[in-house]
Amino acid sequence: MAKAALQTLVAEQKILNLIYIIRGQKVMLDRDLAQLYGVETKVFNQSVKRNIERFPKDFMFALTEKEWTNLRSQFVTSSWGGPRYRPNVFTEQGVAMLSSILNSKTAIEVNIRIIRVFTRLREYALTHKDILIQLAKLEKEVKANTSDIDHIFAVLKELIAQQNVPATPRNKIGFKQYDREA
Repeated sequence: MAKAALQTLVAEQKILNLIYIIRGQKVMLDRDLAQLYGVETKVFNQSVKRNIERFPKDFMFALTEKEWTNLRSQFVTSSWGGPRYRPNVFTEQGVAMLSSILNSKTAIEVNIRIIRVFTRLREYALTHKDILIQLAKLEKEVKANTSDIDHIFAVLKELIAQQNVPATPRNKIGFKQYDREA
């Protein structure tokens, strides 16, 4: 049982590492999805093209040249290798739609894993949203208190500076004792 749970965790971590944020959306590249589904990228994209009506722009879009250059700079590939075209990327809804055109047993299993990872990411973001709000409030309070703390330190420095000033001699007041035997 523990071995199966570990394999699932490793598989989900692998999927998580293939999710990128582009245009403010979590997306996956066509080549990564094809690899997960166990098909060639060319075959994968042909299936998508045959069913293009299932993939509106909020499900799938092609990267711009700038986005692709930026993303490519994150990969360690040789200058002559790798794809020369801009890939399509699929949002969570696009990945869900892939299950309707890819019907192999592997595709179904992989699709379920991917959707679970996307769901966990969304739950994680919602769960930690409250913590982020509290941190923002705390940061504001600290910034507001910074001026008060600076003022306290200035007063303390003044007091310390005053203690280091040599005292001027003063005349003593009070009773003087005389020697009575004299």
